[in-house]
Amino acid sequence: MAASLLRCMAPAALRHCRSSCKTSGHLLAVPTAVLGICRKKKTWPVTFTQEELKKRLTPMQYHVTQEKGTESAFTGEYAHSKDKGTYNCIVCGAPLFTSDKKFDSGSGWPSFFDLIKEDSIALTDDFSYGVHRVETSCSQCGAHLGHLFDDGPRPTGKRYCINSASLGFQPKEATVTAEASEEASASGSKTEL
Repeated sequence: MAASLLRCMAPAALRHCRSSCKTSGHLLAVPTAVLGICRKKKTWPVTFTQEELKKRLTPMQYHVTQEKGTESAFTGEYAHSKDKGTYNCIVCGAPLFTSDKKFDSGSGWPSFFDLIKEDSIALTDDFSYGVHRVETSCSQCGAHLGHLFDDGPRPTGKRYCINSASLGFQPKEATVTAEASEEASASGSKTEL
């Protein structure tokens, strides 16, 4: 009875996993989805070999982005950064956030209330540790970034709590210079920078 009641009350993300999740046969057995084990593997537009990533990324960057790890609070490179620019995926370079959408949430991790583009991040239900959270991953390469919470500031009310180790940063001056170079080469004119 109790197991049946738990299954009926389970979020939709758990219900689609129920048939593929194994239980031990006990009346109160918990589906493996509750433990965060039942996730569908996605394919991503950009892929890298694990060997290439281990060579290119630091051990912490690899742990966070590929093994869904978390850096310690208040230790990340961008936790207190107030520099202006764009935050990119450390694995594939896809632009994710701008500094004008960053805020101090007091959590110890860089927090943003909005994305550059709505489709720049993939969202997945995460039931690890027996708690429901929403995992954020890069929509281009699948790198784990952090989690999304509904306790952010207006206007979105969202808090993208992101590991610094999953981010790269491009200062605003570099962004402006790169855009000017692209425009100059597109128009065929030469510009000295």
